[in-house]
Amino acid sequence: MSTTARAVICLTLCLAACQVRGFYVPQEMNRTIQKLLRHYEISDEMRFNGNPVFSRTPLSGKIETKKLFLGAVLETYEKLLEHMIKQRPTPSPQTTGGKVLPNANNAIGAETGSKEDVRGKLNYILNKVQDLRRMRYQQQHELLKSLQTLKHIKMDSLEVQSKALWELSWLYEEASDLSTNAIEQRRRRRQARKTRPRLTGRKQTNNKTG
Repeated sequence: MSTTARAVICLTLCLAACQVRGFYVPQEMNRTIQKLLRHYEISDEMRFNGNPVFSRTPLSGKIETKKLFLGAVLETYEKLLEHMIKQRPTPSPQTTGGKVLPNANNAIGAETGSKEDVRGKLNYILNKVQDLRRMRYQQQHELLKSLQTLKHIKMDSLEVQSKALWELSWLYEEASDLSTNAIEQRRRRRQARKTRPRLTGRKQTNNKTG
């Protein structure tokens, strides 16, 4: 329960981090999360114990790193929310000796309404997460699927070992070129920032001379 509750509150922070221009966390979604937190309640000590479900460290990196990380976070939320929905118990009638008790129907109705209410809210949040991932993070989702296949490479296979050695040259070249290009782009940006004030200064000098 504690991990689930921490994950629910992390969802608000995650969606805030996922914001792009023209997108925001809807008020209805915020209200729904707050209502769910009353159901998945934990102590403040547990909530703020310094062990978040999702680390914020990758969010301090470059935009490509952020998008890849947040794409993985949204996919994890999908699985978690689906699991939470499956955890919702199916209400059963109160019986004695195989017969339903006289006041059981009202109790069952209230119990069912409460459980269905939580299930409905979880489904609403799940749909919001799925919509965001489809709209903004589909490319990251495909990349993550490709990354997951790397975990299942058969290291002991002679075929895999031979093919991997055969493919290493061009993959090594791709990796080297990408790294070199990134370094060159950073160098050009630094030079552009250094020369920009000088150009402005020259323009001001020319204006005064004229």
